[in-house]
Amino acid sequence: MKFIDRLQRAGALNDSLLCVGLDPEPARFPGAWNGDAARIFEFCAAIVDATRDLVVAFKPQIAYFAAQRAEAQLERLIEHIRQVAPDVPVILDAKRGDIGSTAEQYAREAFERYQADAVTLSPFMGLDSLEPYLAYPDKGAILLCRTSNPGGSDLQGQRLVGADGKPGEFLYEHIARLASGAWNRNGQLGLVVGATFPAEIARVRELAPTLPLLIPGIGAQGGDVEATVRAGARGGAPIIVNSSRAVLYASAAEDFATAARQVAEATRRSLNAARKSTA
Repeated sequence: MKFIDRLQRAGALNDSLLCVGLDPEPARFPGAWNGDAARIFEFCAAIVDATRDLVVAFKPQIAYFAAQRAEAQLERLIEHIRQVAPDVPVILDAKRGDIGSTAEQYAREAFERYQADAVTLSPFMGLDSLEPYLAYPDKGAILLCRTSNPGGSDLQGQRLVGADGKPGEFLYEHIARLASGAWNRNGQLGLVVGATFPAEIARVRELAPTLPLLIPGIGAQGGDVEATVRAGARGGAPIIVNSSRAVLYASAAEDFATAARQVAEATRRSLNAARKSTA
């Protein structure tokens, strides 16, 4: 099953736009687990078990595992997701962006070693940096477009010069246009757009009316749920609204998984209410 089909199936099954990001920080683990990197799998698996019927996707961030020498725990975690939530796709948040044989190895890492359904990528080096991932026709490639961090404007918010020598579109608009058109050969591409820039989400959605949008920035980063959904979900196009820290660290006590479920459930409810109000 193609990534976009898995995404739509999970969204319908769980009535959800919510993606839970899995960014484990042992220093924030509860109780006796605090500071223990050997507990990464157990912590993340407990979050998965508590939220598996509430989400459209899970998004493990590879750096949080690699920094703790926990890649084997990441493999085990994705296997666990496959077992307990087989209909929920896994997006590996890696933001890779190399070319040639190096990109081929990164693609193998994401799709063969970790068995992810999709991976986040930087498109800065152009189409040939994406092609090794597109060689896996059932997998998704989600490109950085208009990110939620303030420094994203340093490049993404710069205007290109048109063929007539006059100011043209912004770089993020150009990425959205390419991803929706010439680059999207097999219908595999999606875009990352930050919830902190709802006007830009709306513009990206205008340029890429059918592409999945992965939208970080609600929860701890303060993005507005209603503005995010109104901008991104027009026409029923798929959006994947990510929340990581607000869910993972809803409680520092032994009830962390129960608290995570409560926050995830409330976030899903808010997202669905916003979706209904904009339908």
